[in-house]
Amino acid sequence: MGFQFPSDEWVKEFARQINSSQAYEESGKEWEGDWIFMVEADDVYPKTVYFFIGLYHGKVTDAALIDSENAREAQYFMRGSFTTWRKTIEGKLDPIQGLMTRKFKLKGNLAKVLRYPRSAKELVNCVVRVPTDFPD
Repeated sequence: MGFQFPSDEWVKEFARQINSSQAYEESGKEWEGDWIFMVEADDVYPKTVYFFIGLYHGKVTDAALIDSENAREAQYFMRGSFTTWRKTIEGKLDPIQGLMTRKFKLKGNLAKVLRYPRSAKELVNCVVRVPTDFPD
C-alpha cells in the first residue's frame, strides 16, 4: 500500500526519501531555495492542491501540503496538471523536459535551476521511490 497523491503524508514521505538519498545530498549540497508546487485540477483530478518543499544544502528543511501558493515564502513556484505530475512521479516525464515543453510552468530563476540538472534528476529518483497511490 502506498501514499495517496496528493496528500500531506505523500509529501512527508517524499521529503523522507530526499533526506535519505546520499546522491541528492551530494548533488544538492550547494542548492538554497524553497519550492511551492501546484498540482492543477484537470479531467482526471478535480481539485487544485499545493505543497511546499524546503531545500537547503542537500536536505529538506520542511515539507507539507499547504492551502495556497501564498501560504509560505518560497523562491520557486512550479505548476502542472495532475496528469503531468502523475507522469513525473511514475518516471515517465523528466521535469526539466516538462519545463522546456511547457507542461510545467516555473516562476523563479530558471537559469539557476538549469545549473543543477543532477540535483533535479536525483529529486525525480526520490519521487519515483515514494510508493504512490493515485485516485481512480
